[in-house]
Amino acid sequence: MKVLVIGATGVLGRPAVRRLLADGHEVSGFARAGRESAVRATGAAPVTGDLFDVESLASVLRGHEAVLNLATRIPPASAAVRRSGWAENDRLRLEGTRVLATAVSLVDSVKTVVQEGISFVYADGGDTPLDEDAPLAPSGVTASSPQGHANIAELESTGRSAIRLRIGVLVGDDAMTKVQLAAARYGAPLIIGRRDDWTCAIHPADAAAAAVASLRAPSGVYNVGAEPVRKQVLGEAMAAAAGARKPHALPRRLADRIPMMAVLARSQRVVSNRLMDATGWKPELPAPGPAWFEPTRP
Repeated sequence: MKVLVIGATGVLGRPAVRRLLADGHEVSGFARAGRESAVRATGAAPVTGDLFDVESLASVLRGHEAVLNLATRIPPASAAVRRSGWAENDRLRLEGTRVLATAVSLVDSVKTVVQEGISFVYADGGDTPLDEDAPLAPSGVTASSPQGHANIAELESTGRSAIRLRIGVLVGDDAMTKVQLAAARYGAPLIIGRRDDWTCAIHPADAAAAAVASLRAPSGVYNVGAEPVRKQVLGEAMAAAAGARKPHALPRRLADRIPMMAVLARSQRVVSNRLMDATGWKPELPAPGPAWFEPTRP
């Protein structure tokens, strides 16, 4: 299969390209002008265009059978606490998905689109396992994810497969995790909310493998996470990786006053059985531990 990866140089894109190539697919990586060498370094063949221009994107898509849209613009920690810091990420998920859906509808060769998204959109579920039919409560910076999914879902009316992923917290050797671990050494919290509430995390390589596996799933929405764990368990694993004595927590009563933190303070026992049943995918690192933080290949 000829697959286009949008976001090929990102945290999910790099391992996704490796997995696709290992599975025997022909892989192109979308690149802005001047970024071709970075895409080439992933192993994908670079193709250039404008993500926000329908004709440009349609030209890039021609000849491809599937698209993995894994593009995000996660802001640095200093900007992530401000709503404005997420403007580029919101544009990708709102305008970018609209342009992608329109461009795909113009290209007969493309039969499958996989769109990234986040599991933080679920309402607080307490101890209840949350499958894909559980209630949503998107707000703030999470609101663009379900809207982006809705844009891609419109492709189902054209007979195409529209796969929408709700991915858990990425924890591994990535830049965001490294920032969290570095801050934890100085007492910054690793737990947002109550220690005995639930969270859904996943190593980036496992999330990328799930995205690739979803190419063979029926059209629909799929959760992507390792086994859900209590926040204390994930916090202890991250504290150990940071060399901190114990994980500190930001109490929920305080987190709920900070819009950027309130969503993360929820209890979300998200389960990924639907994707596993549909594709046979399973996380190779099902529980947080030292292996999650080992250096990965460039």
